[in-house]
Amino acid sequence: MLGRGVYSVPMETKHSVEMPGVEFLVNERGQRRAVLIDLKKHGALWEDLYDAYLVQARRREPRESLAQVKRLLSRPTKRRRRA
Repeated sequence: MLGRGVYSVPMETKHSVEMPGVEFLVNERGQRRAVLIDLKKHGALWEDLYDAYLVQARRREPRESLAQVKRLLSRPTKRRRRA
């Protein structure tokens, strides 16, 4: 038990294969509440998950057209002098 009714169990479900380095945190009723990922084994998996989260979080942000981005990148930059 990890604290206040939360337990760690290996990732085994009827729809998935065992995945070493991945464990679910479940409550007293066996409901999944969180997942523990060994980043040494699955760092790329975490990066993919985080990228998907960022895409979802930014889905309503305004878009820039390719032409607009090219114009912005081709402009000379103004550099500030260091004090």
